[in-house]
Amino acid sequence: MTTPDPAPSLRVLVTGATGYVGSRLVPRLLEEGHTALAASRDTSGTDDYPWADDVETRAFDVEDDDLVGRAVEGVDVVVYLVHSMGSEDFVRKDREAAERVAAAAARAGVRQVVYLSGLVPSTDPDELSDHLRSRLEVEQVFLDGDVPAVVLRASMVIGAGSTSYELLRRLSERVPLLTPVPSWMRSTIQPVAVEDVVEVVAGALRSAAAGQTRNRHYDVGGEERLTYPELLATYAEVAGLRRARFLVPWVPQKVVGWACSAISGLPATEVTSLVDSLRLDMVCEEDDVRRDLLPPDHELVPVAEALRRSRRGGSAPGTATRGDVQAGAPTDPA
Repeated sequence: MTTPDPAPSLRVLVTGATGYVGSRLVPRLLEEGHTALAASRDTSGTDDYPWADDVETRAFDVEDDDLVGRAVEGVDVVVYLVHSMGSEDFVRKDREAAERVAAAAARAGVRQVVYLSGLVPSTDPDELSDHLRSRLEVEQVFLDGDVPAVVLRASMVIGAGSTSYELLRRLSERVPLLTPVPSWMRSTIQPVAVEDVVEVVAGALRSAAAGQTRNRHYDVGGEERLTYPELLATYAEVAGLRRARFLVPWVPQKVVGWACSAISGLPATEVTSLVDSLRLDMVCEEDDVRRDLLPPDHELVPVAEALRRSRRGGSAPGTATRGDVQAGAPTDPA
């Protein structure tokens, strides 16, 4: 891939810098010459990352007006990676947090907000899961704000350590021989490698550095569209597992969510929210991101390759400057 010509450097505040995507984005920003400001509740939480000595840390709590205001001071771009699916009232919390950050960014003279959202199907909002409805509310807060916002609606993210990938991996490996699949879970999805997500965010920053601030959303997905059972089959093939799948009718979504949480060991609130989204087709409706935010010769990572690299890992963690972004890292959420 051809490296784009360097653009002027930016001061970039990464909220959720110690989270899954944020911890992989920071080293990419440093590679491109930007000043990375890692925002987190506990500023000592960055100490375990390979890039800890190369960033400025700022205390950040989306529920604290003063901390949010101080965090965005002197910043060119805010990359917003905060989600609170772990709590029962995450829809309200996420909306209020976005309103607080949008207002503070406007007061501080921030030039661009980049928000990593989720792919939202064109349907009646009442048909959306709480997870997707929350993403839609947050992106609307930013798009209606005084600071231009690039909203990246990412499909299921494949990469060791991501919640969606870990759910896929654990269900595939822990359910022996026969895998029941609810009949309503045959919707179509368009997974995207975390490497490509990081590349798109970096492209949004290059655009902002060149003076091309934008206020719109982009759909972000991979090349392939497949059903969830087909994705399970692809993982089984990559992992060398022999799994037969059979459809099970009339299984309530909440029951499936609770069962998947119990099997995977992942938090029930997060898993049930993700599972509820699988009843809808999650595919891109436009691909303007290729034209506006990706280098012309960028090739998206195929699903099987993304799964293979996520399983294999690499000689350096995914959070290292020279590591494989698809690989896991000791600092990934459990």
